Amino acid sequence: MSEDTLLLNPTVTNTDSGSSAEGGRALPSNVEAEAAFLGAVLIDNSVYEELPNPLRPEHFFVPAHRLIMERVLTMMERGATASPVTLKPYFEGNEHLEQLGGTTYLARLTSDGHGLLATRQLAEQIYDLALLRELVTVGRTLVSDALDTSETVEPLKQIETAEKALFDIAEGTNVGNAAKSFGMAAKEALKQAQRAMNSGRGLSGRTTGLPTIDEKTAGLHDSDLIILAGRPGMGKTSLVTNIAFNTAYEHLKQQRDGGPDSGGAPVAFFSLEMSADQLATRILSEQAEISSEDLRSGDIGGAAGFQRLSEASQRLADLPLYIDDTPALTIDGLLMRARRLKRKKDIGLVIVDYLQLLQGSARSKDNRVNEISEISRGLKTLAKDLGVPVIALSQLSRAVEQREDKKPQLSDLRESGSIEQDADMVWFIYRGEYYHNQVKPETPDDTSTEDAKLKYQQWQEKQLELAGKATLIVAKQRHGSTGNVRLHFQGEYTKFTSPAYRDYSDYGED
Repeated sequence: MSEDTLLLNPTVTNTDSGSSAEGGRALPSNVEAEAAFLGAVLIDNSVYEELPNPLRPEHFFVPAHRLIMERVLTMMERGATASPVTLKPYFEGNEHLEQLGGTTYLARLTSDGHGLLATRQLAEQIYDLALLRELVTVGRTLVSDALDTSETVEPLKQIETAEKALFDIAEGTNVGNAAKSFGMAAKEALKQAQRAMNSGRGLSGRTTGLPTIDEKTAGLHDSDLIILAGRPGMGKTSLVTNIAFNTAYEHLKQQRDGGPDSGGAPVAFFSLEMSADQLATRILSEQAEISSEDLRSGDIGGAAGFQRLSEASQRLADLPLYIDDTPALTIDGLLMRARRLKRKKDIGLVIVDYLQLLQGSARSKDNRVNEISEISRGLKTLAKDLGVPVIALSQLSRAVEQREDKKPQLSDLRESGSIEQDADMVWFIYRGEYYHNQVKPETPDDTSTEDAKLKYQQWQEKQLELAGKATLIVAKQRHGSTGNVRLHFQGEYTKFTSPAYRDYSDYGED
């Protein structure tokens, strides 16, 4: 059989149930290509390691080929050589191999070595045909579910399910989604540790652009759900907007200038509270160092201010930050939109502002606790499906205001304990300055008593001590310790920075 025949003539010889598509047509497969590829690997194990996208057992159509590939990978992980001779003991009496002639089939696979001439092409075709079979399965399910009206009809839910399945196929997670061996998982963990070591900053995840946070968390890790909560006025949206900009800008700089991965990534920002132009105004205010209020009113400091604004706008024109400000978004709708952005823009961070403004499915709307639970589970699922960190803002209950100590606690998370349960990290943003300003005494005059003057003086001293200081409380972290992270807040620019850039030795809030 010629190489062209192998690559261009997919055939099916397997007659297992499910090997035919609708109308009796055979499922896409090329049994000869699978056999030729396995023969090449058994002759020279190293050809598998040289593949740009290694095949997994689940990509093979013939059951016996799946078993052979699985055993080959197991032996290679142990550092052993996989050959017809070393594989033979594992397949004595195997029912699937018996259908192909028994263990002598292993030797036949290596009889001509033809697969060594086109190993990569064979692997690509095997993988592509596996994707086509998955598409057939999705199509069958979609048609079957659409025709079934015996249960509650939820076409939007069916669309979301179908889109998720298509996204999984595109990402290669449906084909080959078997459980990982410990060896494979350990290799991934080793890669993360190596990345942290190479970064020189202990950063194994996405950067927040704020060194004190990165030092505490080692970055934002793929598949993690991070809940950022705080009372109104604390700066939740400001902080998460800063993080979105920093992460996207690090990616932009790396794309422009090259060099090692600095932890940046394209960012998807789902804003259910503010419009896209409002968020853009915040970012431009921060970068041009013009207050948001002055920017909105047009009082930008004349030509010099306009020059700074123009330069900031040009510098950020290609910023990979994608803002979706669709109001009244459902959790299913958010999942669909995020998957599209992952597919089209390869986003590496998702931000949701904020969780309580999302809507659940029709099934959960009668119970707010159940609805919030569904939303938090959906966000965690999104993080795992896309393999990216997800930051979701959350409200806190009013119980904070009724305590003398205003620092938030996990029990203050509003409406559902599932938020804490589903989160990998829970952050609280706290600014003592905000609460201190609420108890400002009357400004003394010549008629004021000495006690009143002393009280005002003490208030002023405390106010100066707290001015511009903020604390990020890491109340939960699956991968590390909890504790406080110090930040600096410039209210006029809605900008958080790390105090490493300023001379702050004592925050007076720990």
